[in-house]
Amino acid sequence: MTRFLQPGPSGLGPVLRLRTWIGPLPLQQSVLFIGVLLLLAVLGQNTADSMHRMGLTPGFAFLSHQANFEIGESVLSYSAGDSYARALAAGITNTVKVAIVGCLLATVLGVALGIARLSGNLLLASFVHGYVELLRNTPLLLQLFLWSAIIHALPPPRGAYTFLGSVYLSNRGIYLPSLSIEGVPTIVWLSTVVLAVLAAVLLCRRLFARSAFYLPKSAGAALAALALCYLALTSLGFAASVEIPAKGGFNIRGGLSLTPEFAALLVGLVVNASASISEIVRSGIQSVKSGQWEAARALGLKPAQILRLVVLPQALRVITPLMISSFLDLTKNSSLAVAIGYPDLVSVANTTANTTGQALEAIIIIGAVYLTISLSVSAVMNLYNRRVVLRGEGKR
Repeated sequence: MTRFLQPGPSGLGPVLRLRTWIGPLPLQQSVLFIGVLLLLAVLGQNTADSMHRMGLTPGFAFLSHQANFEIGESVLSYSAGDSYARALAAGITNTVKVAIVGCLLATVLGVALGIARLSGNLLLASFVHGYVELLRNTPLLLQLFLWSAIIHALPPPRGAYTFLGSVYLSNRGIYLPSLSIEGVPTIVWLSTVVLAVLAAVLLCRRLFARSAFYLPKSAGAALAALALCYLALTSLGFAASVEIPAKGGFNIRGGLSLTPEFAALLVGLVVNASASISEIVRSGIQSVKSGQWEAARALGLKPAQILRLVVLPQALRVITPLMISSFLDLTKNSSLAVAIGYPDLVSVANTTANTTGQALEAIIIIGAVYLTISLSVSAVMNLYNRRVVLRGEGKR
């Protein structure tokens, strides 16, 4: 039986354990550590003195003061008379919104591009290769400026591009059909529906993962969950309706509208991140040994079945850790929204710092929020990664 030793000493007293952990030069390291703390203390005192000379009081008491600026768009309701804390909360929700939607869309597009890169179609593979090289070798800020210019160059609402009679592209934004439930906030019913669908899919995964027609059964379970949610809402007296956008006067009314700033940021982040994700998917698929493909073909499986049932489950061990980095990069890159006018956390914090003078506190808030979001994304993805690894390791 192999014994795995944990780092650090064992069976020692607390003093010896601490001394061993510090290292062979405890005195020198302690002096260096104390010196760094003293340096930070001096810098902090100088900062506090500078703020005092400018008439500023260090701290976060300003968060309860009234903010006298507007925010163009926000998931959280906000007006100019609200506090700075609510303004920053509105910026945080905007950042979280673009991060969640961006990660989902970038994953779908990146997986499709990664699979297309490995297709036998030379034209398609060459196109994806050029797409990846172009996006990975140009600055993201430049790409955001390009998408912002493209969206603002679209025709006005009267001449907006129309697709399927329900999707409109204009210089005032992108308009899509929307589902609304009277009397229920969008975030509430949408979260309920997503959780119900995920529960149905996970249930099917446990019951039918090894049986035939797994995908049709999962799709049927998801549709059944949607139907149950709809019946539950209607039985409680909530009416659901689909709203289709339509031209009205000098604008487009109804439906879900994406502002030009949000649309440019979302498209730029998704397109840029999909290039990196496609390379991750491609390398993950290529890491699976060719013998797996040959064995699956010998069993009579079709290429799509081989990819879904044999290759991708094994490739996830390589793909998932790298996807965590891509999601974190997309989340942090959303801070570039300030350059194209989208009111994310950085934009709202900059406005707060300019109006209150509390620049240091604003920077601390930005850093703390992005650190929290990044650690949360990393924790969720690491949980999934551990599930994938454990599922792939069987008894031998």
